[in-house]
Amino acid sequence: MKITVITGSPHKNGTSALLADRFIEGAKEAGHNLFRFNSAFEQVKPCLGCDHCGLGRNKCIHNDSMNKLNPKLLEADIVVFVTPLYYFGMSAQIKAVIDRFYANNYRLMGSGKKALLMATSYDDNDWTMSDLVSHYKTILKYLNWKDAGILLAVGCGTRNDIEHTDYPAKAYQMGKKI
Repeated sequence: MKITVITGSPHKNGTSALLADRFIEGAKEAGHNLFRFNSAFEQVKPCLGCDHCGLGRNKCIHNDSMNKLNPKLLEADIVVFVTPLYYFGMSAQIKAVIDRFYANNYRLMGSGKKALLMATSYDDNDWTMSDLVSHYKTILKYLNWKDAGILLAVGCGTRNDIEHTDYPAKAYQMGKKI
């Protein structure tokens, strides 16, 4: 199975990076083909909504790192979104990538893909992740993708915090069982 993991954290050794690492480790052990795109360390310009792409009929006007991601995104069976929670939503870095899906809308919609969401947050209130999860589900509904799992690591503001939980093991198991 081809899996594309899109991360959104600007912290290379942060909490959500640990979840991505562990997921990838499990998925590789299960024999899957993986591509990781660390959006915070790539050049991704924001979508201008200019419609030059014609929703996939033409190439996007931006010549940036999305040229690296797009082929892997289009061929993926599963897309994994991994983000820290920033003001009750995904990070700006991963959001910019998702906004740029627009240039491939028609090829992504109804493509039979599955998706996973993994997120970390400092807060552990029961409502902390509700808007993020709602946004994720709306994206899947729009693209007609199927949800393959959600892992919400609440109360994990630091790497030390998350290392003392079972969330990394859960991420590994998600990758292993996908």
